[in-house]
Amino acid sequence: MKLLVREFEARGFRSLKAITYPMSDLDVFVGSNGVGKTNLYRALELLRSAASNSLASDLARDGGLASALFAGPRRRTQSPRIRLAVGFSPDRGRGDARPLYRYEVEVGFPAPTAGAFETEPEIKLEAVSYRGGTKTYRLLDRRGPSVMVRGADGRPVQVDIDLLGSETVLGRLEDPSRYPELDLMRRTLLEWRFYHGLRSDAASPIRQPCAAVATPSLASDGSDLAAVFATLIHIRGDAAELSAVVDAAFPGAKLVVPKPGRNASFGMTFAEFPHRVFEASELSDGTLRFLALAGALLGYRLAPFIALNEPEASLHPDLMAPLARLVVQAAKRTQLWLVTHSAPLAQAIVKSGAGEVRTVYKHEGVTGIEGLKAWGAFRDAEDRNAYAENAHAEDAQAEDAEAEEVEA
Repeated sequence: MKLLVREFEARGFRSLKAITYPMSDLDVFVGSNGVGKTNLYRALELLRSAASNSLASDLARDGGLASALFAGPRRRTQSPRIRLAVGFSPDRGRGDARPLYRYEVEVGFPAPTAGAFETEPEIKLEAVSYRGGTKTYRLLDRRGPSVMVRGADGRPVQVDIDLLGSETVLGRLEDPSRYPELDLMRRTLLEWRFYHGLRSDAASPIRQPCAAVATPSLASDGSDLAAVFATLIHIRGDAAELSAVVDAAFPGAKLVVPKPGRNASFGMTFAEFPHRVFEASELSDGTLRFLALAGALLGYRLAPFIALNEPEASLHPDLMAPLARLVVQAAKRTQLWLVTHSAPLAQAIVKSGAGEVRTVYKHEGVTGIEGLKAWGAFRDAEDRNAYAENAHAEDAQAEDAEAEEVEA
């Protein structure tokens, strides 16, 4: 069974005072620098960290809990906490958009008597719920060290588990056969992929050959890109879309992927040098980054959820249309979350009709999304299509200007 993301919630994280967002197949976010787009992206990434049992350590590496907490005012009786949640539903024709399963985790400072370091993040609450008809059932309920899990027989039982305050139950799941719903949620989150800051320097793993192992999905650091290409071409035997995208981005160029031996590698020929194969180590930063994005979005089997943070970085403006094509094609096979500063990229996606473009803003230090209400719904269709209308209006103005030039 495949789980689709239906809803995402973040409270008390950096500039996210309280955001509940209804997910679609393709969500695109635009906005000025510093409004909190990356905070939305990072909050999603931390949910995956909860499944891998690295939530506390990832927060600590990001500067610690104190820097991650919402900096704005709160009630005196309100403890400083970060709450993250995600709602899922099985892929049943994408009809019912309401979450069937919900995972939530809350993090705060440890109590003075807790067996923890003074400032380390501690899991205060962790829960998994299931909506059955008009009722909601708790499949997992963790309050501090106390953990209750509902077994396959439907009965809640107290679980005796050696659990540190910084560890998540989902990350410590040891008997998936007894808790199939929890295991499904954990595996789904672990399969999520986040692509940002793909390195293209001389020592980048993308530039190096990799082990020749059939690889359906690109790793987050792009280190198995050559294997992803080799899997598409030599195992799946379907490189038509990959070849078309490369040609659209670099007219006359061809991706060259030799049949792997112990290692997999790739290179490119260009229109000016059709008989000279340029190895990955020789390609420009922009070319390499575009190829990595192609590998991420055209893999043999895509992750159930993919998030891209400013994929246009280091890319020439002429590559925005081919990149939009990649994004739109991938959205037919998986769910995509895209943060971008590129108006041409966002507008190209709007014109395709494949996804929604949302404008992120900040008011008095709090991040918000235009048209989004507090309970996680947009005001009306007019708000949802505002960006699309602006994009089409700009196109019409450009066409009128071009026509006037021709007449002149």
